[in-house]
Amino acid sequence: MGSECGPGGSQSRAVWCAHSEGWTTLHTNCDQAERPENQQSCFHVCDWHKDLYDWQLGAWNQCVPVSMRSTGVIQRPAVCLHGEEGIQTREVGCVQKADGVPAEDVAICEYFEPKPRLEQACLIPCPRDCVVSQFTSWTSCSKMCGTGLQNRVRFVLAPPMFGGSACPNLTEFQICQPGPCVGPESLYSLRVGSWGPCSVPLPRTARQAPTLNQGKDGKEERVRGRGRVKDPETKELIKNKRNRNRQNRQGGKFWDLQVGYQTREVTCVHRSGNADALSLCSQESLPVTYQACVLTKDCEVSDWTDWSPCSKDCYELNGPTGEHTRTRRVHLLPVGDGVECPELEEKEPCTPQGEGVPPCIVYNWKTTEWTECRVDMLLSQQDRRRGNLTGLCGGGVQNREVYCVQWCLENNLSLHVNKTKEPVDDDLCLSPPPNTTQLCHIPCPVECDLSSWSAWGPCTFENCLDTAAKKGFKLRKRRVINEPTGGTGSCPHLVEAIPCDEPSCYDWLLVKLEECIPDNERECGPGTQIPQVQCVNSDGEYVDRQLCRDAILPMPVICEVPCPKDCVLSPWATWSLCSHTCSGKNTEGRQMRARSVLAYSAGEGGVQCPNSIALQEVRSCNDHPCTVYHWQTGPWGQCIEDTSVPPANSTAAGVGVRGGDSSCSVGMQTRKVICVRVNVGQVPPKKCPESIRPETVRPCLLPCKRDCSVTPYSDWSACPATCKEGGNTKRKQNRKRIIIQLPANGGQDCPEVLTQERDCEVPSVCLGYRWKTHKWRRCQLVPWSVRQDSPGAVETCGPGLQARAVSCWKQDGGQADMGACLKFASSMPSLTQPCQLPCQDDCQLTAWSKFSSCTQDCVGVKTRKRMLVGKSKKRDQCKNNQVYPLSEIQYCPCNKYNAQPVGNWSDCILPEGGRVEGQPGMKVQGDIKECGQGYRYQAMVCYDQDNRLVETSRCNSHGYIEEACIIPCPSDCKLSEWSNWSRCSKSCGSGVKVRSKWLREKPYNGGRPCPKLDHVNQVYEVVPCLSDCGQYVWVAEPWSVWKVSNVDLKENCGEGVQTRKVRCMQNTMDGPSDSVEDYLCDPEEMPLGARDSQLPCPEDCVLSDWGVWSRCSLPCNKVSTRERTACLIRQPGEGKLCPNTTETEPCSLNSNCYHYSYNITDWSTCQLSERAVCGSGIKTRMLDCVRSDGKSVDLKFCEELGLDRKWQMNASCVVECPVNCQLSDWSPWSECTQTCGLAGKLWRRRTMLQVPQGDGRTCPRQREQWKPCPVRPCYQWRYSPWSECKSEGARCGEGLRFRNVSCFVSDGSGQEEGSLVDDEMCGNLEPSVDGDKRVTLEEPCTSPCPGDCYLTDWTVWSPCQLSCVSGDDLGFGSVQVRSRAVLAQEPENLLQCPEQEWEARPCTEGQCYEYKWMTGAWRSSSRLVWCQRSDGLNVTGGCPMTAQPVADRSCDPACNKPRSFCTEAGVCGCEERYTEVMTSDGLLDQCTVIPVLEIPTAGDNRADVKTIRAVSPTQPSNSLPGRAGRTWFLQPFGPGTWTRQIYSKCRPILCRNKKPKKPQRRQMYNNRLKPLTLAYDGDADM
Repeated sequence: MGSECGPGGSQSRAVWCAHSEGWTTLHTNCDQAERPENQQSCFHVCDWHKDLYDWQLGAWNQCVPVSMRSTGVIQRPAVCLHGEEGIQTREVGCVQKADGVPAEDVAICEYFEPKPRLEQACLIPCPRDCVVSQFTSWTSCSKMCGTGLQNRVRFVLAPPMFGGSACPNLTEFQICQPGPCVGPESLYSLRVGSWGPCSVPLPRTARQAPTLNQGKDGKEERVRGRGRVKDPETKELIKNKRNRNRQNRQGGKFWDLQVGYQTREVTCVHRSGNADALSLCSQESLPVTYQACVLTKDCEVSDWTDWSPCSKDCYELNGPTGEHTRTRRVHLLPVGDGVECPELEEKEPCTPQGEGVPPCIVYNWKTTEWTECRVDMLLSQQDRRRGNLTGLCGGGVQNREVYCVQWCLENNLSLHVNKTKEPVDDDLCLSPPPNTTQLCHIPCPVECDLSSWSAWGPCTFENCLDTAAKKGFKLRKRRVINEPTGGTGSCPHLVEAIPCDEPSCYDWLLVKLEECIPDNERECGPGTQIPQVQCVNSDGEYVDRQLCRDAILPMPVICEVPCPKDCVLSPWATWSLCSHTCSGKNTEGRQMRARSVLAYSAGEGGVQCPNSIALQEVRSCNDHPCTVYHWQTGPWGQCIEDTSVPPANSTAAGVGVRGGDSSCSVGMQTRKVICVRVNVGQVPPKKCPESIRPETVRPCLLPCKRDCSVTPYSDWSACPATCKEGGNTKRKQNRKRIIIQLPANGGQDCPEVLTQERDCEVPSVCLGYRWKTHKWRRCQLVPWSVRQDSPGAVETCGPGLQARAVSCWKQDGGQADMGACLKFASSMPSLTQPCQLPCQDDCQLTAWSKFSSCTQDCVGVKTRKRMLVGKSKKRDQCKNNQVYPLSEIQYCPCNKYNAQPVGNWSDCILPEGGRVEGQPGMKVQGDIKECGQGYRYQAMVCYDQDNRLVETSRCNSHGYIEEACIIPCPSDCKLSEWSNWSRCSKSCGSGVKVRSKWLREKPYNGGRPCPKLDHVNQVYEVVPCLSDCGQYVWVAEPWSVWKVSNVDLKENCGEGVQTRKVRCMQNTMDGPSDSVEDYLCDPEEMPLGARDSQLPCPEDCVLSDWGVWSRCSLPCNKVSTRERTACLIRQPGEGKLCPNTTETEPCSLNSNCYHYSYNITDWSTCQLSERAVCGSGIKTRMLDCVRSDGKSVDLKFCEELGLDRKWQMNASCVVECPVNCQLSDWSPWSECTQTCGLAGKLWRRRTMLQVPQGDGRTCPRQREQWKPCPVRPCYQWRYSPWSECKSEGARCGEGLRFRNVSCFVSDGSGQEEGSLVDDEMCGNLEPSVDGDKRVTLEEPCTSPCPGDCYLTDWTVWSPCQLSCVSGDDLGFGSVQVRSRAVLAQEPENLLQCPEQEWEARPCTEGQCYEYKWMTGAWRSSSRLVWCQRSDGLNVTGGCPMTAQPVADRSCDPACNKPRSFCTEAGVCGCEERYTEVMTSDGLLDQCTVIPVLEIPTAGDNRADVKTIRAVSPTQPSNSLPGRAGRTWFLQPFGPGTWTRQIYSKCRPILCRNKKPKKPQRRQMYNNRLKPLTLAYDGDADM
């Protein structure tokens, strides 16, 4: 292959011989004549060939049906629905770009780009036939006598498309003969032709010399000639010169008005259409063949100016572009039918170019600071009515204002944020505005949670370092067990004091008494117990023993170890609770303890038992007086500046400085501290311990002063640039500023005035332009050279043309360029008009004045006048008031007006001024008055006596009737208050406590919904609780004296019973106090109330009560044991033994041995502060110690085992806030949707500022409101119908037709044509008709001559029609059509008629029309069949001919039998209630009535009745009561109608249905079944 680019290369390929099964074989096995070439020349393509070659695409060929490609024959379906699939092809070739010459090889283009497709699918739509309307009525006869023609026409509604049938004839003719003509029939008519082009007469090449007498004295003749009157042509030349001078006046530079003339031809034509001599047309005078005209001039404009600078002079990356314009000026306005002026201004988008283009000003949203967090905005109606809204906390709502400012860039990097910018129009900020509402949170204050009071401590010195005062106090304390808001300083007092005597700071504490040791080393008898003591301070803390050196050391206690014969007493029980907490004159605290006899003495030689009194002891307790004192603190006062602290220390406070305020400083707070005696009041301070006196002064952080901050004033709003119609109200402009920071801590207050308003200094300028017309110039006639041959042409009078100047002015009075009026003003007034120069005998009058006004309705007259002008004042013929009246009189109209309402009532509209409370408790900041009493409006319309719409003021109405209405206020769900918390469900361990609310009132009218209620309409709140397992304890009294059952009076021993009282009591810090119900204590732990035992006899061993069982080792198993012991109190006598002092038992799981584990409860619901509605709260759960048998026990069992406590007991949570929907204020009322009429509406709208959240109130559905506009009459200019075409001075030919423009009033609905009113009512309207500013009141036309055959005017364009099937657009666009039909006047000239015409054009927004066949009722053997469009219009064409119903039917032979008729099947049938009786050959023999048979019933004495003819089988029979429903009807035999039963005798045929049905005649005759003939012979079996 060659390495160079282009042709001349070669390429080769391998060629081999292969077997049909695919394997390769020898070349000789293949036919050598068929061997393919293995080498060919080629074109070597290089990359630069891409610029030389390209694909050339041909146009798509016609769409060919797919079936035709395979068979070659077009097979169209019988019924076409959606069209037929087809294929269209095109030519594609590779050519040279330069000259289009085909390339050497297609592969050149394929190298760079794949070959485009050669064919594509297409759709061949179904053929659409031409659719035409119905014929109009017949015209009147074309002749008054003789033989003429009548015509009727129809017009095209839809053109034929896609091969559909062509349009039929649009005209039908019929001959008419009104009657014979009297005298000879006129065969000739005078016809005028059309006016020729406007031309200027040729200039005079040489002025003709005056005719001179060739006498001797020629000089005299010339003098006489100079003094003669000039001929008319000379006069006209002088006049033209004057006119040229006038053209230099105002406006002359914008047009070149040149008055010329035009002529027309007058001919005499025969009714056959041939022209003949004028003399054959008998007419007194021939029509004028000339008239003045103005030469046509096209509009001339200047060249385009340079493009103006770009309207945008800054750079913005993604912002909108600017635009620049160029203009051209009008040099010459169009004259006559000249070409209109083109567009005088062009605009193009642009962006500023070049270096140094500054960046654009950026506008951005800015916000004020958030307002204080408000919780009351979230309260329901029920919460708001509770009155006390102070101290609310939790979730709330805060607002801020958003405004738009100019955002300046500093060094293109950082923003100017320090300088406050003035607000600008919000429309300048294009981004979405920030939120104006957000949820916030006010921390709820944490109240002090205090422990219980401790026991009263010992009497101690106030200050142990100074014991000289000899003054002491007993103290009791409590502590804060949480972290309250503001610290512990705001908590109640934590220490109470009681004065006491003999104080001491340290004392000995008896820890325990050692065992009783008998004296003299004896085994029993009296002895002593040595006390074990520890030195403690007043707080009970162990201290060094040396500190108690001054305290009295407890002495050893005398005791006794019983001998075998001695009385044995139990140890003393613990002291009871003190009977009083303090001692006074009438009260004294007492404690008791007791012991019991365990064994009595032997009598002789033994220590006797004491009496019962000695078994009890009483001692005084709480002997301190009942005078308790404590320090009471007041609230901290205001923080005031502490001048002793330098301001520099304020930086240590870490308080930010806002808004440039003065720096913060450290201040000082004080509070009042007094000494209070409980239940008495304030006492001198010396009564309270000074050492625990709270502080009265503390440092504080002085809050920073914060001044109010406002934006600068915005720019003044623009004064209105356009003038407002009516009224001289002064225009206002305003400006505003916005508070961006509220004052705080004594800062400067905000200004009271935030908005300013002033009158506009510059009066409003009405932007706009108007045409100003100047005085008409002199009337110019047709040149003399043209009209000199006309009769009476000596005078310079007759019809002519006059021109005037037109200039462009601004609405405020200044002159403007013509282009401005062409663009903005109405259509330009005409520059010329026909005129009439009065001849010598003509009368000249002024135009009519306006009619004078009527002072009252129905009273007096109104007049208008005109005057004679010039010489006409002196002519007698002009003074004839009958011919030339100078005044006209009309009676004043009798105007009567009546008002009536029109249209629907408006929405219920609340009074303006918005934020007003509609119901008690409904006022919420940010809410808008949504309910209460408002008003709805209905428009009033005023009509005059002619039922014409007039201004409502004529009816003394302001345009509305109003009616009070109510918008119901939303009512929130109302629940009761929370009940009290129930008691914890368990007395030991974790349980639950419950409180509830019940439904008081359901929500309605969009109020807040209720929470989820149960079946009894209650809502519950359940929280876990933890009961201290030691809060209730069993307390047992001492055992009673033994009651011996087997009494040995001598020994006083043996079996006996002891009893004691056991009570459940509430446990306190001081021990058990009050008795409570027994169920609150653990029944398993209840001590025994009685016991059977053996009272030891003398010398028996005496043991103490058993001690507590030892604990089983864990884990529990049967191998391990537990034990309990008893102490030996008295040794046994000789020969006697003691029982075991130790008792053991095996450990059994869940019997006496238990495993313990922690159990965590579920989380509680989110708990809020009592003053919170929503927001942050706390959810809690409880830790419970559970025994292995499932019983909750005290936490100490789990804590002693050291089990892992890994759970968090508290967690923060959030309750969703019920945020009500908030809507913006109503927008101002819009402009009326219609400028006039009955249906105009004013709208106002509002937007959603806050989306409802949680259980907040939903948004009202009504986001927009309307009320009717005041009804204003719709005035408009309308054309009258065109007059008949009139050919002036001739019977036919080219002429003019005229129409007027009149003022009409309507109600704007379009359903009525309107009423004609005085043109003055449209005086303020621009002269335009149907939006067209070019009002045309005359136009050329053609009046046909007798015998002419001509085309009608074009019809109006038909409605736009889509190509669609079953309402689906096929995608072929829309089309509309208009047509012209042929009209003829002479039967013999029909062959000379032109062809009818129609034309179609594409359009938009077409409609889908369906066509279907309609049929009328049969009339004898025929009926009407027609095609109807889906809009109800009857048409010809459009309906498929294959589905056309039959219009005629006939039966052979004819149906002449009574009650017979010809059916659709073409056979004879019978009318309803009659059945057919057929002959043997299948023809109708007769129509008989359908018989009715009654079956006799029991008790019927009419059994002899045989056959009853049913005249009306469907009417009820007059049978007796009880016989209803027993009548059988017989009907003709038909499919599925009769049920046949065959018995031994002949039985009747039973009918299934009681009511007879119309026989199915079509099927009956097709089956050729002969009806059954019935007879009744009176057989009862029948």
